Amino acid sequence: MNKTNLTGMTLEEMEDFMASIGQPAFRARQLFNWLYKRRISDVDEITVFSKKFRDELKEKVEMGHVEIADRQISADGETNKFLFRLRDGHFIESVFMVDGKRRTVCLSSQVGCALGCSFCATGRMGFQRNLSVGEIVDQLLAVLKTMDIDATNLVFMGMGEPFLNYENVIKAATLIGHSDGIAVGKRKITISTAGLVPQIKRFADENQGFKLAISLNASDDLSRSELMPINKKYPLRQLIEAAKYYSERSRHLFTFEYLMIAGVNDRKEDVENLKKLLRGLRCKVNIIPYNPTDDRWQAPTEEAIQYFLRELLPLRIIVSVRRSKGVDIDAACGQLYHSHQEQAAK
Repeated sequence: MNKTNLTGMTLEEMEDFMASIGQPAFRARQLFNWLYKRRISDVDEITVFSKKFRDELKEKVEMGHVEIADRQISADGETNKFLFRLRDGHFIESVFMVDGKRRTVCLSSQVGCALGCSFCATGRMGFQRNLSVGEIVDQLLAVLKTMDIDATNLVFMGMGEPFLNYENVIKAATLIGHSDGIAVGKRKITISTAGLVPQIKRFADENQGFKLAISLNASDDLSRSELMPINKKYPLRQLIEAAKYYSERSRHLFTFEYLMIAGVNDRKEDVENLKKLLRGLRCKVNIIPYNPTDDRWQAPTEEAIQYFLRELLPLRIIVSVRRSKGVDIDAACGQLYHSHQEQAAK
């Protein structure tokens, strides 16, 4: 008999399940709270249920989709990188990062990625499959259980393109935001995309309420297409139009992520093109100095970063620099996976 996996169920789905086994709706609310807020791993931990009911329930249900296969901790202790093994043998990654009072968890949405961005280690994996709602949520539960602390922020910036797994990502983010569960507020959850124009517009039309981040990474089509092949399908003109549409429709600021790579997109012509793209947009810009995953490219100099900041200042938009966390461990997306595969092959 196949057991029903509770992890990833919404409250409504739990109510339906409880009704199917002859239990009242309030049992579902109790189960929801214990699974997501108290983060139990076993039915026997639900002390508000009688032992008889727990024994009956154990015959019908199970919990969890991931197990920790590896974990790396940075020297300063502020970054923890998790490699999770899924039940079908695939691996995914999550990262826990501390920055002052902010505690951010970065989640994966797919096993591998189909977009093949040249700077991303995950792109070398290719695409395997989408993650289920339960697999997405269980990453977060496993991280929070291990760290024994709540998250203040959540970003979908791990393995995969979230908007290619749109329904499951939105459902998981909504579940994570439920006030009786993990309770990370919608405006504390950021969903990132490499620039899938139809999904950006859908996201705007649905007014989901989560934050949007768009990986820009270059300011002309030639450079961006070399870094991000998706630009050949949705070039910058279409991407900027979609970003404007989101801003006008949702009335929320979005963020352009700009991964800065030495000699690739940190030149004078790059910032000049960027100023033209951004002029008149209601947005934020997050400059991210490249964290090398191999010997192909290098991080930009501090001088180049400061030059960009000075040049963008007259646009009167919010511009920040996000320094890479965990540079002494395999913290960049896909790095820990590849390290694990290399060790397994020896």
